[in-house]
Amino acid sequence: MQFSPDRPVYFVNPDYRPTTGAQKPVIDPATLETVGTIAAASDGEIDAALTTATAAQAAWKKLDAKSRAKHLHAVANAIEAADFTRCAELMVREMGKPYPEAIGEIANCAPIFRYYAEMARDEAGKVAGMTQAGSFQYARYEPYGVSVHIMPYNFPILLMCWTVAASLAAGNACVIKPAEATTLSTLDYMTVFRSLPEGLVSCLPGGAATAQALIGSDRTHTVAFTGSVAAGKAVAVACAERMKPCVIEAGGSDPLIISQHAPLDVAAAGSVTAAFHLTGQVCTSAERFFVVDAVHDRFVDLFAAKTRALRIGNGLDRTEIGPLVSEAARAKVMRLVDDAVRNGAKAVTGG
Repeated sequence: MQFSPDRPVYFVNPDYRPTTGAQKPVIDPATLETVGTIAAASDGEIDAALTTATAAQAAWKKLDAKSRAKHLHAVANAIEAADFTRCAELMVREMGKPYPEAIGEIANCAPIFRYYAEMARDEAGKVAGMTQAGSFQYARYEPYGVSVHIMPYNFPILLMCWTVAASLAAGNACVIKPAEATTLSTLDYMTVFRSLPEGLVSCLPGGAATAQALIGSDRTHTVAFTGSVAAGKAVAVACAERMKPCVIEAGGSDPLIISQHAPLDVAAAGSVTAAFHLTGQVCTSAERFFVVDAVHDRFVDLFAAKTRALRIGNGLDRTEIGPLVSEAARAKVMRLVDDAVRNGAKAVTGG
């Protein structure tokens, strides 16, 4: 079965399979047009994917690191050989980022798999010093089993590749739960894994209920999460209740300091990028500016001028800044702006 944006599917390597869940349209945030249709994987489909993943991991963990490295290099080769035009366009139409950023993110993931392929060859364990005569101690790294990867919408392919490549290199199977906002592009990308053993990588669409089912399953053994602080806390609690290891990467509230010694033109240009890259939807976006009084007014003027110069529009056009990911995200930002103005802030551009 081939992937099509208007036909809801899930993926269990190497096959796309139709999913029977309630269908949901995917809306382009720039045009409000329907891009395609997705549906959450059902309980039975989740169960089938986990059954296949468990069997695949039992064989995968028995391969030596050199053999697993060859498989990861094959994934990298597939990435380098693929035409990702459709995948990049889907990402733009799903979440709004400019096309050059989308194609750059998608096409440049091969080094991630090569990096972990070679790291795994050398990171099998370590020998510690003797604590008593005639003995030695060593640590040997073993895979967890089936890993769950809960992904964000802002860099859905790049961040997925970082966690999946590491997990595969360590001997785990991977079950990916893509962000609902970027399900189509993530599913489209799954073809790069087709050289891997059957069932070793799966992609199961859905929202919080799907994530909860995967975390709560006795057949998953570790979780990698990237997303909001609130969701990250929920994942951490759910994993803690099950004594299940997890890696959490959540949002931030990042400060940027402008001193009186800063070259203001350079500082303003860098600050615009820091604040508005990907329309500010990045965990490391600058959200709080601390500017020394002596240069405050001049910096604000430069920052506002450079902000007004940004090309804003549809990510498929020649733009630098696309729309926010959804109408709900836009409404949230406008509430924050309105609240700031009511409490004494001054809108120097836009607003």
